[in-house]
Amino acid sequence: MASLRILIVERHPMNGGLLAEALEDLGFTVCPLVTDVATAHAAAVRWRPDLIVIDVGLTEPAGVAVVDELLQSGVVPHVFVTGDNLSPLSFPPAAVLIQRPFRGADIQCALQQALGDVDAPRSFDC
Repeated sequence: MASLRILIVERHPMNGGLLAEALEDLGFTVCPLVTDVATAHAAAVRWRPDLIVIDVGLTEPAGVAVVDELLQSGVVPHVFVTGDNLSPLSFPPAAVLIQRPFRGADIQCALQQALGDVDAPRSFDC
C-alpha cells in the first residue's frame, strides 16, 4: 500500500502540507497539493492518483460535490477530511471520513478502508 500516489485537495495550505508530510512519512507518494476546486479535476486527470484525500469544506462546490464530479470519470478511492461538525453534512453510505485532529494511524486506517483493503495487516485498531 505504501507505493500509492495520493492527491490532496485541501483549502488550507498549512493543513495540506501537514497531511502531505504525514503521508510521506508513512511511505506514500504525494502529488502536488491542490487548494481549490478549480484545479482539483485537472490535477486528478494529470496525476492519475490511486487515492484522493479531499477537504469537505471546499467552497463552491463543496468537497463532496467535487468527489461526485471526479467519480463521473471513473471510480477513484477517496477519503474526506474535515475539522467541522459532521451532523449537518450528508455523505454517501460507504464514505470514508477522518476528522481533525487525527493521528498517522487514523490516516492509514482511513486509506485502507477507502481502498477496501480488508486483508491488510493492521498494527492498530481501526
